[in-house]
Amino acid sequence: MDDDLRAGTAAAGRIRRADDVLGMQRAARKGGTGPVLHWIAGRTGATVFLTNSAGAPAHPPQAPLRDAERGLALRGARELAERRLGSVAIDQDGLTCIVLPLDGSQGAAAPLLAAVVPHPVPPELPLLLADATSVLSLTWLAEHTRRKQRRLRIAEAGTREAVMHLLLNGHTSVARQIAAALRPALPAMVRVYVIEGPPRIRGQLVGELTDATEDAWIVPCPVYADHLFMLAPGDRTPARVWPPELAAACWIGESTAVPLRETATGYAQAFHALAAARGRPERQASFAANPDLALTIGPAAAAWAEAFISPIRNHRARRAQDPDSAELLATAASWLSFHSRATAHLNIHRNTLSARLTCIQELLGSDLHRLANQAALALALRAIAAEVPPPPEGDAARARETLPTLDELLSLPRVGQWAQQQVRPVTAPGVPACIAETLTTWLRLDAHIGPTATALSISASAVRKRLARSEALLERSLLRSPSAIHDQWLALRALELAEPTGAPRHFAGLSGSA
Repeated sequence: MDDDLRAGTAAAGRIRRADDVLGMQRAARKGGTGPVLHWIAGRTGATVFLTNSAGAPAHPPQAPLRDAERGLALRGARELAERRLGSVAIDQDGLTCIVLPLDGSQGAAAPLLAAVVPHPVPPELPLLLADATSVLSLTWLAEHTRRKQRRLRIAEAGTREAVMHLLLNGHTSVARQIAAALRPALPAMVRVYVIEGPPRIRGQLVGELTDATEDAWIVPCPVYADHLFMLAPGDRTPARVWPPELAAACWIGESTAVPLRETATGYAQAFHALAAARGRPERQASFAANPDLALTIGPAAAAWAEAFISPIRNHRARRAQDPDSAELLATAASWLSFHSRATAHLNIHRNTLSARLTCIQELLGSDLHRLANQAALALALRAIAAEVPPPPEGDAARARETLPTLDELLSLPRVGQWAQQQVRPVTAPGVPACIAETLTTWLRLDAHIGPTATALSISASAVRKRLARSEALLERSLLRSPSAIHDQWLALRALELAEPTGAPRHFAGLSGSA
């Protein structure tokens, strides 16, 4: 009879133990380490937590730990390390702490399982904790692996974003060196794509595009939360097949093929193409190239630009923490492209941006809140970046003696032809006259929506709708940066200078020359 009783008790114990293991496995499937610890605590009434060798929690505990519990766990951890035991139990002040190590993997130091319970200790607790170590070892290792993978993804994303920043700021050689550790390699010729879609699915789109375009760099735009930046090889005819979900939910702008060192130009082109794509049923567009104004002006643009930005080029920082001339030029270019969002583009604080802009304005002696002065600085920076050939030496010497003004450059006949080409889409037959009128008034009022609405006696919403129509006609972005606003101002100013009394309707009235 006693043997039967003992056998029955043993069988009941094995069944209970099996049920406990199954319970811990079910808890692990529900949510990993946390639910398993919670299950053990509920099953035994003990305070159960994971700790490292220094006695600090290795996993958020189910409830705040008391000093006595922390102290016992630390003593147990030291005992395990010093005596190289498989488990240890410590009694103190009516409490018992049982500490067991979890199984780790190569390169991963696993934590310890600690359980603190008042006297008397439940007889099944040691065996239950021993069984729990196998389950917790698996859940902790899986979570540790996921954390490492997440850190790697964040590090790679940060590196790719850094490469994009370097390319957009003209540091091509440094970008190549950093990108050499990642795949794919940066090609010599690239096409830039700007993809606009709902921010909530941006992470999903990155994954889909990465799978569909193995030869491209895909980076979430640091400036706009609804944009993706994609850099693809540009030495082939573009014939991309976009994932169906992306084609249906997003708008896509594509640049022309540009050298890698001109990635910033490709980005601006793709951004303008995106503005055109918003008005098309196929939801994508390629950049419609127009002649560049700096190249249209020719060598005189280079001489004028060098003189215009010489105060910035000649600037020397007084203190080690002050920006030098290169940083000021990069800040000016970023601010002209992104305005307040230049903080995200340059990874600087808004106070730093404000201080640098103040310095730039003082060096140039101009108010950059005026659109005329912005347009002049933008043209100067573009002429320098485009590496317009300087005039012959003899002509260069004469040019230095009599440098032209911006208005004199804009008065050149070939610039007048360029300007007519720029504004032709909004003055074409069939386009309502209010479109050109609104665009011109907006430019004259330094691109401020409110004053434009007041001047035209319409609502601010109506102004935005008309400007959006101008974007579709011009195939250029106006309302979001980087925009074509500076080219539009320069074009209208050139037309006014060419025909001050007979300029096309709505083109008169632009004031302020740089």
